[in-house]
Amino acid sequence: MGVDILWLMPVQPIGEKNRKGKLGSYYAVRDYTAVNPEFGTMADMKRLVDQAHGLGMRVILDWVANHTAWDNPWVTQHNDWYKKNEKGEIYPVTFNEGPEPEYWTDVVALDYSKPEVWKAMTDAMGFWVREAGIDGFRCDVAGLLPIPFWNQARAELDKIKPMFMLAEWAEPKLHEQAFDMTYGWDLADVMKQVAKGKADADELKRVFTHPDKVFPAHAYRMRFTNNHDFNSWQGSDTELYGPAFKTMAVLAATLPGMPLIYSGQESGLDKRLAFFEKDQIDWKDYPLEGFYRDLLKLKKDNKALWNGQYGGTLEFIDTANDKVIAYRRKLDGNSVTVVANVSAVPQQYTLGGAKARKTMAAWTWKIDTKK
Repeated sequence: MGVDILWLMPVQPIGEKNRKGKLGSYYAVRDYTAVNPEFGTMADMKRLVDQAHGLGMRVILDWVANHTAWDNPWVTQHNDWYKKNEKGEIYPVTFNEGPEPEYWTDVVALDYSKPEVWKAMTDAMGFWVREAGIDGFRCDVAGLLPIPFWNQARAELDKIKPMFMLAEWAEPKLHEQAFDMTYGWDLADVMKQVAKGKADADELKRVFTHPDKVFPAHAYRMRFTNNHDFNSWQGSDTELYGPAFKTMAVLAATLPGMPLIYSGQESGLDKRLAFFEKDQIDWKDYPLEGFYRDLLKLKKDNKALWNGQYGGTLEFIDTANDKVIAYRRKLDGNSVTVVANVSAVPQQYTLGGAKARKTMAAWTWKIDTKK
């Protein structure tokens, strides 16, 4: 399909103590430097990475630095590395910011006020770069850790080989030294509303014209219609987007940022995958493989659509209809213009003040390129 980076979710053994479900959570890591035997061996991991490299791809590994499983050896060997309650006891990861407390009962939080934790975690990350040859990390709940930790970890890892770092967070400061890409929940959340008829082109444009946070030009923002959290907890593509799905995928691939294709989307994954169970994808005959291949080829063939500071500027074009979005990206003589009907009924529109009105069917799009 033209995918360049494979993001593997955690491949380490899953904790047994206080496990959720039959599978447990892959974010409850029992051993940072081992491979879950259900997946194979370290030799298998190395072969996978080598094959990916042979195909011109890079591999990043999901990394869980904030917390470990209860039965990770660090809990007994380095009890002082963990956060404790007023009784001096290690306790489950707890969040009190929302309307109701949220308890992650299968994991316990590391204490990053301890320099020893910084070194041990950085060393464990370096192990995978040296031993398996991976090319970077997707860092779970990255904003819960001190940014200086990530900065020093990136510097140390880059000494081994240049890294690609993705933060599961949306904070501009993470891009100053440590991270190349952060999550673009802002666009994804609006696209879900558009698909339900609860938002329109104006809300989509505001993500870029009036952002809640201003990111540096070199920052990649990960654009997606779905991911493992969305799929398990919010809904499949069918639930979230219905007939609007392809239109939203086109926006994610052509607006500024780097698009993510979640496992199974190329096969029309139409169910939620259970988070704590072994729940397999029905791969069918990859009915959307060609759709994604064409989108990624469009992105690679047109410099205007490249990522971060390498891509073109974004200009929204007036359509005289808030149900039709139009924009153009330009760079070095390359121009890509996208027009999309972001509604469930046909729409009439004009482009840039032109008199001629055009009609576009529901949830359809048009892309023009010039070089």
